[in-house]
Amino acid sequence: MPDHEFAVWAPIPERVQVDVDGTLHPMTRDSDGWWRAVVDAHVDSRYGFVLDDDPTVLPDPRSPRQPDGVHERSQLWDPSTVAWSDTAWQGRSVEGGVIYELHVGTFTPTGTLDSAIEKLDYLVDVGVDFVELMPLNAFGGTHGWGYDGVLWYAVHEAYGGPDALVRFVTACHERGLGVLIDAVFNHLGPSGNYLPRYGPYLTESNTGWGQGVNVSEAGADEVRRYILDCALRWMRDFHVDGLRLDAVHALADRTAIHILEEMSAETDALAEQLGRPLSLIAESDLNDPRLITPRDRGGYGLTAQWDDDIHHAIHTAVSGERQGYYSDFGSLESLAKTLRHGFFHAATYSSFRHRRHGRPLDTATIPATRLLAYTSDHDQVGNRAVGDRPSQNLDFGQLAVKAALVLASPYTAMLFMGEEWGSSSPFQFFTSHPEPELAKATAEGRKAEFSSHGWDADDIPDPQDPETFARSKLKWDEVDTGEHGRLGALYRQLIALRHDEPDFADPWLDHLRIDYDEDRRWITLYRGAFAVACNLGTDPVTVPVTGEVVLASTEPTVGEHTTLPGHSFAIVRTG
Repeated sequence: MPDHEFAVWAPIPERVQVDVDGTLHPMTRDSDGWWRAVVDAHVDSRYGFVLDDDPTVLPDPRSPRQPDGVHERSQLWDPSTVAWSDTAWQGRSVEGGVIYELHVGTFTPTGTLDSAIEKLDYLVDVGVDFVELMPLNAFGGTHGWGYDGVLWYAVHEAYGGPDALVRFVTACHERGLGVLIDAVFNHLGPSGNYLPRYGPYLTESNTGWGQGVNVSEAGADEVRRYILDCALRWMRDFHVDGLRLDAVHALADRTAIHILEEMSAETDALAEQLGRPLSLIAESDLNDPRLITPRDRGGYGLTAQWDDDIHHAIHTAVSGERQGYYSDFGSLESLAKTLRHGFFHAATYSSFRHRRHGRPLDTATIPATRLLAYTSDHDQVGNRAVGDRPSQNLDFGQLAVKAALVLASPYTAMLFMGEEWGSSSPFQFFTSHPEPELAKATAEGRKAEFSSHGWDADDIPDPQDPETFARSKLKWDEVDTGEHGRLGALYRQLIALRHDEPDFADPWLDHLRIDYDEDRRWITLYRGAFAVACNLGTDPVTVPVTGEVVLASTEPTVGEHTTLPGHSFAIVRTG
């Protein structure tokens, strides 16, 4: 058996041993809190660490594989042994692309990375540029959203483990698809989190999902390194093209060099080394342009960020919903303002937050492609009480208008799996915590949360019920049927137009002109020689646009002006 150096950062315990295939070996402590031992081991040896006098064998915080779950021994996995066949892939930045967010467990009936490969040709046909996978890190139980991960370096075994991810990324790159992974660095899940036994990974602050991660208090340097090394691992060892960084506003960093700036710099250095672009996309509710401002201009230098304001402005204008954080949105004025300036709340008062929020975006220097526009995502669907999609509440025309406003906009576009055919499946909140007390608390907490907002507790799905998970799986047999097929065809045409016409690639918001009529419920976006006219009302309206109709959801009447049927759009070549 070859020698292997086992190492773990554990400044808290006084003694650390490594258990390799059932045999304990002493480890030597360095001055920086790292413990090391060279031990004979197989390429797939099971191992873990024993801290002080507790005989429990704990998994490696940097575990490359957890074949038996997050409470058990880790397993070695060597990325250098992978024979990659994607050398022809040159990569590309996410800016201006079309991203497809999916949850591996519900994307296909079997819910694995290998079964997801079977649907990649479909995504290519739709026109998708990138596949964004919801979190793959190891978490407690067999199925869940993945945001309660506890071993960030390991690929969840129920999805197929690290070898399956290699096969998936290879298959994507062979088809010209980029791959993004949703990475959660702001908190850890409640089941299997042994990091506090090793070192000061957490703080006393609370993110709302658990204790905050220590990125700026005593001992933070090694915790930051833990995060940065994990981020780089996905892009280096698994060839992924970038990360979606979950809820970065929950990273309480008070240091002079924010961890996001540090991650951006190291990602750019890795991209230079690999010879292909790498992208970092932040999820943030701060409306803070610093995230996507270049580092040499005082920003963090991230590639892009999700833009919930765009989602809220489109959804409320089309659907009429106004509750909760939608309260400031709904008018065509707010829709036009958001599409024209990127953020709706830009140092302006937020009635939901009861304070000023956000900061204006410098649209002359920051292109719209650094913001992601979408009509659905896992949060905006799954965090509704019953996980209902827009397609379960809106008609074909309303869904078509939503699609046009996103895909014909200057922003980087994102779809949520099944959106493009108006999937009838909900996407509900589901868990599979093996601990009875945690399972009970999760179910009761979910019901209490939404009951307080007026929902009948009996209508709230139990996250632990296997049927909640099963209901959330896509129904692929409906893709080409009836209105589903009609909507899917429209999405393909919109994406093709976006890819083929240079006017739709213009990223500068200063070039975007918008007209609207609040009372008659129409809005028009002007993209170079094209006018994207949308009727959000139920009655036909005549808009001051004329020319050649190149795409429409329902046939308009074109004369001196264009008359749009209720709930419809038309893209007109005006020049």
